[in-house]
Amino acid sequence: MKLLVTGAAGFIGFHLTKILIEKGEDVFAIDFMGEYYDVQLKYDRIKELGIYTEEVAFTKPIRSRIYPNLIFQRINIADKNLLINLFQNNEFECVVNLAAQAGVRYSISNPDAYLESNMVGFLNIIECCRNFNIKNFVYASSSSVYGLNQKIPFNEIDGTAHPISLYAASKKSNELMAHVYSHLFGIRTTGLRFFTVYGPWGRPDMAAYLFTKSIIDGKPIKVFNNGEMLRDFTYIDDIVNGILKVIANPAQSSSEWDPYSPIPSCSSAPFKIYNIGNSNPIQLIDFINALELKLGLSAIMEMLPLQPGDVISTFAHMDSFENQFDFKPKINISEGVDKYVDWFIKYYL
Repeated sequence: MKLLVTGAAGFIGFHLTKILIEKGEDVFAIDFMGEYYDVQLKYDRIKELGIYTEEVAFTKPIRSRIYPNLIFQRINIADKNLLINLFQNNEFECVVNLAAQAGVRYSISNPDAYLESNMVGFLNIIECCRNFNIKNFVYASSSSVYGLNQKIPFNEIDGTAHPISLYAASKKSNELMAHVYSHLFGIRTTGLRFFTVYGPWGRPDMAAYLFTKSIIDGKPIKVFNNGEMLRDFTYIDDIVNGILKVIANPAQSSSEWDPYSPIPSCSSAPFKIYNIGNSNPIQLIDFINALELKLGLSAIMEMLPLQPGDVISTFAHMDSFENQFDFKPKINISEGVDKYVDWFIKYYL
């Protein structure tokens, strides 16, 4: 299978690209190499894939020095003409769109970045799928779409009409746009709502990095809502293995969908929404305690109120995904934190 993976220098995109090429799939990987966080981490990720810094300076296709079945190109998905040229020169069988402007809090102060990447870029990608007859489209959504919902675990059959950040609103918009293209053009679209992903090569704006670095440096950890927050921490390997299941099983129309009582996560069109989480949320304090235990150091905690855009709890209802794909997450917090800290020390120290 020949796949296009967008956002391939990002956290999830890197891990997915790596496992796909190791399995022998032909992958064309693209990324804008944006500077939302330290871009060196992105360069180091793709170096693991055999793509080197000096080669990425130019927007031309680069073949990996390690994996002959990988080509990388620096492309911004908001650039429609570059994308059209890319699709014209390749016959993709599946597109996995992981490119996006990330970050809940950043969306409050920098809304324009989310419009360009998460809305315009998403439209460009799915339009190319339409125009070049690509029927299998997988894309990243987010647990953030559940917004003000208080019923937990979060279930895909529940409504998500009340997001509380522009980031979440952009992801919800992606789901709506995907349904339109499934209905009008028969594109099989699958949206994946990821829950608090962590692991090696994780972003430096995420809790795992921020907490680990602060503990090692002996600096206070900012613990919001006075620590009264539940997070469904999900290890990166479980996320990627879930994506692989979806790639191999494109969305189908649902025979159970009822237009008089519509379920938001499926349709008469070949459209599907799934949660991918650990389905075992823990208190933020317990995650910090696991880091303390692994590091052999004590954290200094600065208790703060809830931040705008944050949700108090995330908890993935996973029955739909587990029943469809015979899949369960395997990595618990203790094992995941151990693996993450081992990588963190090797990479940063």
